[in-house]
Amino acid sequence: MYPSIRPRAAVDTAEETEPAEVAGRAISANVVFLGFTSFFTDISSEAVNAIIPIYLLFQLRFSYLEIGLFNGLYLGINGIMSIASAIFSDRHRRYKEIAATGYGTSAVCKLGLVVTRNAPWPASTILFVDRVGKGIRTSPRDALISLSSSKRRLASAFGVHRAFDTAGAVLGPFVAFLILRNAPNAYDTVFVISFLFALVGLGVLVLFVQNKRDTGRHEVASLRSALGLLARPEFRALAITGAILGLFTIADASIYLTVQQRTSFDSAYFPLLYVGMNISYLILAIPMGVVADRVGRSRVFLGGFVLLLVLYVVLLRPSITPIDVLATIALLGAFYACTDGVLNAMASVASPDALRTSGLAVLTTVTALSALVSGIAWGLFAEWWGLVTTAKVFAVFLGISIVFAAVVLQVRRKRYG
Repeated sequence: MYPSIRPRAAVDTAEETEPAEVAGRAISANVVFLGFTSFFTDISSEAVNAIIPIYLLFQLRFSYLEIGLFNGLYLGINGIMSIASAIFSDRHRRYKEIAATGYGTSAVCKLGLVVTRNAPWPASTILFVDRVGKGIRTSPRDALISLSSSKRRLASAFGVHRAFDTAGAVLGPFVAFLILRNAPNAYDTVFVISFLFALVGLGVLVLFVQNKRDTGRHEVASLRSALGLLARPEFRALAITGAILGLFTIADASIYLTVQQRTSFDSAYFPLLYVGMNISYLILAIPMGVVADRVGRSRVFLGGFVLLLVLYVVLLRPSITPIDVLATIALLGAFYACTDGVLNAMASVASPDALRTSGLAVLTTVTALSALVSGIAWGLFAEWWGLVTTAKVFAVFLGISIVFAAVVLQVRRKRYG
């Protein structure tokens, strides 16, 4: 979903002189290999992510407040590291090497979880370092996808990448489910298997992905120049929108814990919630990318939050039935298909070419900090008022935020389309 980082004139020339890489193919080979990298990495990371909520609740004995704080920090660290990685990437144009550093860090952390076992603070620290690795790799990886795609196929290219990514996210929780179903407390086994898949993903990146570097002249990237993007009206509107909506977006883990606690199903089946959600996302990722390119990205983006609001309403039902559980995971997958990457696609258009990666990272950081606040708020409210009342509060304010965002983004005028 990202335009090329090169100056605009160079972009137009590149689309004419590189037909085999960009213009002649709907999706370039680089995007496909990056897709396989994410496929194997997501099998690794999602196998762990799918058990984190029950690992924290039942194994490490975290309270709702501690889980909310953990979720907020877990997401916030990713955003903070993302901007540092992006500035370094924009300055040195070594996208592949920086991405590999992030992938390698996350891989090593899987073995670190085996060493820490059930010690709450060491295990939490390793999980946070794993998130640092994700923050390092995301911006340069997305920049590589951007540089390997033509502008007219941005959402489609990222839709394909997200499809690979989500296919791995489907298999990862299923692997965790199979392990825990046969050995309920075999968390170490999950961590070791996760490490092996992470190595395969890193190998694909190192051996097959081609770096994309621009030798043209650019503005020197810095924190000041990155934050200076907020002075641009269109970019600032996106940052404000992302921040406000992020404040009232309940983390996946918290949504799933709400479902699990209200239905009391066997925790061994918990990873299947992630499987179902990612299947929904996998089915819709490419179609929603195409639709966003055609009818307007801001419309599809806000449509995703409308679906999230419907999900909150499902959580408010007096009793949650198996049909409600299926509806929840389907709606969450559809929400991500409509929003994950689409906001970044709009930011790509609103950012100058020379600071494309930095701009995307600024937006990621803003939304991640909102997630930090949201996670803490969810934990506090859940401790004070319970899970249902917490969902009511988030639903009311999300509805207000959607209306606000529609005005800011001027959706009727398709300004950010």
